[in-house]
Amino acid sequence: MAASGTAQAGYSTGPYGKPDPYIYQVGFGNSFASEAIPNVLPVGQNSPQKNKYGLYAEGINGTSFVAPRAENQRTWFYRMRPSVAHDGFFPYPQNPNLESTFSPLNPKVHVSPTQLAWHPFDIPAQDTPVDFIDGLITVAGNGDPMSREGLAVHVYVANTSMEKKAFVNSDGDMLILPQQGRLDIQTELGKLMVAPGELVVLQKGLKFKISLPDGPVRGYIQEIYGSHYELPELGPLGANGLANVRDFEHPVAHYDVDTDSDWKIVYKVGGKLFECKQNHTPFDVVAWHGNYIPYKYALWKFIKVGSISRDHIDPSIFCVLTAKSKTPGVPLADFLIFSARWDVSTQTFRPPYYHRNTASELMGLIYGDYEGRSDSFKPGSISYETGFCPHGVSWDVFKAASEGELKPQIVHEGTLAFMFESSMMFGITEYAIKSSKRHEHEPGMWNDLKNNFVENIKDVNNDLKAAGLPEIKP
Repeated sequence: MAASGTAQAGYSTGPYGKPDPYIYQVGFGNSFASEAIPNVLPVGQNSPQKNKYGLYAEGINGTSFVAPRAENQRTWFYRMRPSVAHDGFFPYPQNPNLESTFSPLNPKVHVSPTQLAWHPFDIPAQDTPVDFIDGLITVAGNGDPMSREGLAVHVYVANTSMEKKAFVNSDGDMLILPQQGRLDIQTELGKLMVAPGELVVLQKGLKFKISLPDGPVRGYIQEIYGSHYELPELGPLGANGLANVRDFEHPVAHYDVDTDSDWKIVYKVGGKLFECKQNHTPFDVVAWHGNYIPYKYALWKFIKVGSISRDHIDPSIFCVLTAKSKTPGVPLADFLIFSARWDVSTQTFRPPYYHRNTASELMGLIYGDYEGRSDSFKPGSISYETGFCPHGVSWDVFKAASEGELKPQIVHEGTLAFMFESSMMFGITEYAIKSSKRHEHEPGMWNDLKNNFVENIKDVNNDLKAAGLPEIKP
């Protein structure tokens, strides 16, 4: 059963184009109330002596009790059986491809000063059932969940829906980006359908299961420890632009009635997997209210901004979501996208200038083509540059951009690429380092970058002479 009311119907546009069967409530950071049966939510209190239909009140807190009001996140559930009704915790078969501790002291973690890349990871063959949990592969990260500071970047590859099985990530919030195939996600708070070109955020501690309506899937995940995603401040942009509040969609209450079947709940705690069994569905929430709620966002709705005179604005203008670190003013993680937009700057070198950033960058491609690479950067690929690693375009791209006609143009048409940025260095997992999909960007792509200064030495000397300065000897 699902709630009715003022929620908007889901829809999908862009290259995927399949309709969304669910309805949603909209508004980033809002506090919502949702009932699958009218008049179930208690009035004027959270934990009455008796709830309607004998439902149990259960609270979940995403922040400390005493967090400032503007940052405090919590939700109240009204459910048929409380989460505590299970048969205890036991070790779950460990996924050897998962990593959570990225200290250099971990022998399974490596650092690299050079640019690395990975071709798309293979989706398991259909004769080997792999669901979302077992198909997680950690590529890189920093920090660890025990210290509540850091992040992990995973890829998921799966060919099987989760049946009578749910997942709880106690370590961090997960930002999930489907690249192939939709994800039908059932959570305690309701259902979300997430297609390539959309993101979904599932906060830590919430139960969910993932079904595959289109068959095998692949995608990217950024998991953050210790903080939650926020919208970046708009500053001089004013009240509107980038990702707008009204475009974030949250589920409405939905419950299943299942009181006599075996369920398995898998927990990730400190990077380790555990399971508990219960004889009732975890998705029995009839009503809820609060602001600790999963949400999704269609990336085509992002309102791009940029220079309308000359020069590039910093890539922070492409930031969809950000997460704070423990250092004021320094983000732990930024999530940026690069997709079709007008480029009209006058007398400006259009591609990214050659740069060395303090941030570490891990990039992926959802669909389309992304120019300026030294390899075949296909959808599902990964590219990584550590902080202060110099990068930029090849000589051919530089020459074309330096000499081409400057006119308004649409760049990245039909393309959706993204970047996970972090102020912290990334460690690369053993799996990723040893993967047959790994390769290094070919440094020879920059061998043809000519010394234009020396080639123009005659003009240089004429100018030096005119300025009364000594000439340069070739």
